[in-house]
Amino acid sequence: MSLFIGIDSGTQSTKAVILDLASRKVIAEARAPHAMIAGLPAGHMEQHPAEWVAALEATISGAVRQIGARASEIRGLGVSGQQHGFVPLDAGGAVIRPAKLWCDTSTVAECALITKKLGGAKSALRHTGSLILPGFTAPKILWLKRHEPANYKRLRHVLLPHDYLNFHLTGAYFMEYGDASGTALLDVRKRAWSKAAIHAVDPRLAGWLPPLSEAHESPGVVRPELAARLGLPPGVVVSAGGGDNMMGAIGTGNVTPGVISASFGTSGTIYAHAAEPVVDPAGEIAAFCSSTGGWLPLLCTMNVTTVTERVRQLFGQDHAALAAAVQSVPAGADGLVLLPYFAGERTPNVPDGSGALLGLNQHTLDAAHLARAAMEGVTLGMNYGLRRLAVLGVKAKEIRVTGGGAKSPVWRQIMADVFGVPVVAMMEDEGAALGGALQAAWCVALRDGNKKARLADFTKAVVAVDEQTRCKPDRKNHARYQKIQAIHDQLSLALREVFVARRALL
Repeated sequence: MSLFIGIDSGTQSTKAVILDLASRKVIAEARAPHAMIAGLPAGHMEQHPAEWVAALEATISGAVRQIGARASEIRGLGVSGQQHGFVPLDAGGAVIRPAKLWCDTSTVAECALITKKLGGAKSALRHTGSLILPGFTAPKILWLKRHEPANYKRLRHVLLPHDYLNFHLTGAYFMEYGDASGTALLDVRKRAWSKAAIHAVDPRLAGWLPPLSEAHESPGVVRPELAARLGLPPGVVVSAGGGDNMMGAIGTGNVTPGVISASFGTSGTIYAHAAEPVVDPAGEIAAFCSSTGGWLPLLCTMNVTTVTERVRQLFGQDHAALAAAVQSVPAGADGLVLLPYFAGERTPNVPDGSGALLGLNQHTLDAAHLARAAMEGVTLGMNYGLRRLAVLGVKAKEIRVTGGGAKSPVWRQIMADVFGVPVVAMMEDEGAALGGALQAAWCVALRDGNKKARLADFTKAVVAVDEQTRCKPDRKNHARYQKIQAIHDQLSLALREVFVARRALL
């Protein structure tokens, strides 16, 4: 019998699950919170990597305690981490400063500088497959070089959040293609570091990036002294791991073409597996590699449950009251439209954006209409990217949803009505953590000599949708949302110069 641990280190917390491969069930779970650094200037979003490490150890040991003597059966561990974060390390592997995160939008100037050095946006797409956006890692590195030269002088290793946790577990500097493709330093077509992109930041950076590895490879085993402290048996294999979206794809069975997954969490993502690179000429869809050996065309919005939670808290509602408020208002919120750019936006690329409400009047200025507009607004924001995926040939017939938003029946119905296709939640909602466990099982099988082991075999055996959660689109509501989508898009375009002017006043 074999057990496998999956870790999901996110922006707000770290989750651990233990998968019993024989019973195909998660038999233990644990969670620990971590926080953003407070008091930073607008646009700066940072965390202390030491908090991720503490949460990692707390969740692993907490989950292991739940299974008692069966801990001896644990064979492997896989880590999912928030993408794009920049963890700067010195020559000895010590963290130089807090990590700048995926949601940090302070690097607009650095994006422009890198893009200019690459010869413009089209040239950036040619070299990397991506535009140079504030969410990605490359501009964060240049930001350190320009704004904190003393810290930059110490830089000798660049890791992403999940890589740093792998480093803590194994002592190895290691990076796989999936998470690496979110740095804007990788040529996703060739699956190799882009010399041009690296030189646009600093030629020395080539020596500070880890060598690239395949998704089925391992950085090593858990360090003996750490394994003993966490209650793990000796020799637990650490799989390559990956970014949260890549591992979420595994955890939702999105490892072969034809499946589309959506995560409604702090941020929002929609993605699909592809056997070949899918590069968007407009640069709006990220041309990521997957953590399975393929590619993962993906759209990302920065504002999902952060928006609905702020509205819920504003009116002192619990989640049941929020759902009731949303359900009390018809589709379209009687003309109230929210542009939910509370933290700027990534798709479309509006880093200077802020929230905007259109349609306020004496009838719509109440808690119920604002709640409905918030839930609809963030879903329309994700649909912007879903339509772009369709243009690129990635069309949805069904969407598997995870994250906090997927737990709400009223929100799932709004998703189906906006997207125009059925949506269904998963039996195991911790998709990224489950993905880590499944990737670890695949990695161990290959290491054990099973050369025919395929990741799809593991996902088919374990991953399942919850048919009781399935929502089908209402035709009338979908038609109405198509009209509202046009207004939403037009509002976004009309306000972009206003957003820049407003930001200059801050």
